[in-house]
Order: sequence, then C-alpha cells, then structure tokens
Amino acid sequence: MAGADFPMPGRVHRCTCRVLYGDTDSGGVVYYANYLRYFEQGRTELMREHICSYRELEEQGLILPVVECQCRYKISARYDDLLLIETAVAEVKAFSCRFHYRILRETDGKLLAAGATVNAAVDRSGKLIRLPTDLLEKLRAFGLPGETGP
Repeated sequence: MAGADFPMPGRVHRCTCRVLYGDTDSGGVVYYANYLRYFEQGRTELMREHICSYRELEEQGLILPVVECQCRYKISARYDDLLLIETAVAEVKAFSCRFHYRILRETDGKLLAAGATVNAAVDRSGKLIRLPTDLLEKLRAFGLPGETGP
C-alpha cells in the first residue's frame, strides 16, 4: 500500500498550500527538495495549533532541528496544485520526536509523497538535551491513536 512505510498513528493534522511557480522546474513539476519544505510547513502548523510554536520553544532555549529525513515520491505535484499536507506525531522519545507526513493533491486525493523526519532537542550551542516534560506530554497526547484532528 502506498505510504504504508509511514503510518499515520493517532491524530492527524491537516493544512493546505498551493504550489508556487518558484517551487517548480522548467516543466512545471515540483522540485524534489521542496517536498521537505511542505513537510516543514505541516510540522510547523501542527506544533503551532496543538503543542506550541517554534518561537516559544526558541524563547525557552530549545531548538528542534531535523536530524533525519525520508521521502518516498509517488506522483509529481505541479504548478498551481492545491496540496493537502497531513502530519502525525509517530514517536516521542526523551531526546527526539518523529513525525510522519503525507502530501496529497486536494482535487483528486492522490498520494503524491509520504515521508518522515526525526527532530532532536538541542540547546543553542547544539548540545543534545532532553525534551521538557510538558512538551513530551503534549507531543505524546497528540500522538495517541484513536482520534483524528480537524
């Protein structure tokens, strides 16, 4: 099954974005690295709406850089497509969290890409640190199976 490597456990956050002309190559097809930007948009909006904003994390001295990423491409997105970005919290550990993503074309629901990122908790100097307890609890609560988001 398409996207089976990146199951969407628990709640799923959804947001949309339109493919800009600058996201495409000369053939009007989305450049492959831009899917990682779409993943980031989905993760950022999930965090902002359900956990806390990245700005708030940075004010606490916490940064969550991507330390690993995967993307499986299925069908090309094209200029002016409206994309549905689905994001889920797939795993939460003491020092990191894993997010899974699906990007679908809004008009026909076709899966365009699926993937994952692992984000580690580091301080401003880049030293690995534990995720704060309140953040761990919120991430785990969002990632619990059984409920889907808006």
